[in-house]
Amino acid sequence: MSHFTTIKTMIRDITALKAACAELGLELLENTEARGFSSNRIRGDFVIKLKGPYDVALNRQSDGSYALNADLWQGRVESELGPDFGRLRQLYGVHKSMAEARRRGLSVTRRNQPNGTVRLALCRV
Repeated sequence: MSHFTTIKTMIRDITALKAACAELGLELLENTEARGFSSNRIRGDFVIKLKGPYDVALNRQSDGSYALNADLWQGRVESELGPDFGRLRQLYGVHKSMAEARRRGLSVTRRNQPNGTVRLALCRV
């Protein structure tokens, strides 16, 4: 019996995802299997190797975005990535926004706020 759940996301930029994973101290592997409960495995175009016993697989969808596939049982993934992958999605958005701003010739200053939010200030150079 598989416990894997698929979550649709708007993740499209693997470079930004890799930066978000690195900030979380996680590795992003290509074309491998993600671990789930017991001996359950699922193949992923990319896999976020978590510190605990489970991983997150990313598979490309027909619209070009990546769906997240993970075994959400016992909150093990949530403990590392936040509820609904919140920490991962937040950092992905931060790194994607910073890269896009720089691509458009803007300078970016990042400030992590005490409440966990991230504030980006963009300036034309």
